This record gives sequence, structure tokens and C-alpha cells, in this order.
Amino acid sequence: MARQRLLISLRWADMDAYRHVNNVELLRILEEARVRVFSQPLGRGGDSMLGTGMVVARHEVEYLASLDYRPEPVAVDLWVHAVGGASFDVGYEVLEPDGGPVYLRATTSLVSYDFTTGRPRRLDDEQRAALEGLRDAPPVLRRGGRRPEAAADAGPAAG
Repeated sequence: MARQRLLISLRWADMDAYRHVNNVELLRILEEARVRVFSQPLGRGGDSMLGTGMVVARHEVEYLASLDYRPEPVAVDLWVHAVGGASFDVGYEVLEPDGGPVYLRATTSLVSYDFTTGRPRRLDDEQRAALEGLRDAPPVLRRGGRRPEAAADAGPAAG
């Protein structure tokens, strides 16, 4: 199963003053992909991961190219690259449906959460098996937005 490819439509309102899809709206696109994948029932008629509770603990996003608004959908590849006791990490690529340029790579850490107690809860065996079925290698992100070989030559980061 591993990577899931979803087609997500862009909205006119996603475009900013620079005529490209705003960075915040790209996070919304990742959320849309996550909701579609994790709202599906697990196993034989079980609850979904979304239905049993999960919260975002962390995002790491690398913007690689400008995504201009257009009426055609963009592809989002989503997969799981780490599974812990109560948490799991999801990788993404936002790209052209034909496999063309990659606009964004990202990872999200999610925590299985019990809203009644207000605390994280351990993943059960069925959830763990479903997550393992989506497993692939972690996305390759450059730290600090620079290529590793360029980071040693660069001065302090601006701003």
C-alpha cells in the first residue's frame, strides 16, 4: 500500500498577492490529504484514525518551487515513515500529477489522542498495522532551507 496519491483541487482564494498558492494554504492542502486518508475505516469496519482522535504535534515544511493557481488539481503523495507508541510521522510531497516538479516536501508528527481524558493514548494493534501498511522512507528535507554542502560556506542566517 505505502504511498497514497490524492488529487487536491486548488481554490481561487488560495492565491496570494504574488499570484502563487500561499504557504498557509499549502498546509491546508496537506491537511485535506491527511483527513482523506485517515478518515477511512481501519481493518474490518473499524473506526478511522481520525474518528478515534489524533492531533498535530509538529510540522516541518520545505517549499521547493512556487505553485501557481490553476483549475487543475495538484497531486499529494502521503505516507507514514515512523510509528511510535502513541505517535506517528507522515511524509508528503506536493507535485504535478504526472510526476513533474515537486513543489513541497513535508513531515507531520501526529499523536493519537483521547479527547475525553485530554491525554495521548497508545496506538492499538489494528491502528499500528494500518499505519505500517502506509510505511515508506522518510522525506528528504534540507535543514535550514540550504543544501548541506552550502551551509558550511554561508554566513549566519538572516532574520
